[in-house]
This record gives sequence, C-alpha cells and structure tokens, in this order.
Amino acid sequence: MFKTNEYFDGKVKSIAFETASAPATIGVMAAGAYEFGTSTIEHMTVVTGEMKVLLPGKTKPETFMAGQTFIVDKNTKFKVEVSKDTAYLCVYK
Repeated sequence: MFKTNEYFDGKVKSIAFETASAPATIGVMAAGAYEFGTSTIEHMTVVTGEMKVLLPGKTKPETFMAGQTFIVDKNTKFKVEVSKDTAYLCVYK
C-alpha cells in the first residue's frame, strides 16, 4: 500500500501514496543541505519549517515557508537547505 523511501543516510525520509489525481510523497528532512533530481514535474509544498531552494536556472536561492509551494520541472536537479527539521508534501505530475 505505502512505500517508504530513505535518502542521505536517513536524513530525508518519505512515504509514497496515491492521491485522487496523482502520486505523492509526504516526508521530513533533517537540518542539512541536499540535492535532488526529478523524473517528473514536482509540486513541493512545505508543511512545517522552511526550505531554502535553488531552482534550476536560478542563481539565488528562494525561501519557502510552511504553506508555500514551488514547482520543479522534470529531468532537472535542485538544491534544498533546511536549518531545522522540515516536513513537505510532494505531488508528482
């Protein structure tokens, strides 16, 4: 039913599930800096905490707070930095 994922030596963990319209993951990141790759378009919403995100093609990171969403194109990489434990919801389009 659910698939669990673990990355970066357990510092990022998520649970995959199906929404009514698309696959998604809900997860948490421990404080740290990470780089992720995408294979589909990702709509990432910060649930708690905040993320400093360097999106593809940008030279300066943007900060996203709880309740805010950013979108990452497919087949790209993006960098995330969190200063404290942060939860997120990612919907794959």
